[in-house]
Amino acid sequence: MLSWAIAFLIAALVAAALGFGGIASAFAGVAQLLFYVFIIIFAAMLIMHLLGRGTASVR
Repeated sequence: MLSWAIAFLIAALVAAALGFGGIASAFAGVAQLLFYVFIIIFAAMLIMHLLGRGTASVR
């Protein structure tokens, strides 16, 4: 997920350097959305990991 956000960010920077303002802002918006989704999923997984640490697992 984070790699997609970085790819869209790079695409936005290239489009901005070439003068395509509308396309650059669209790519930047998608990159920002993917980054926030990544952060939310990361925080949820971290909380689930920390809460699950105290339980004993059956093997």
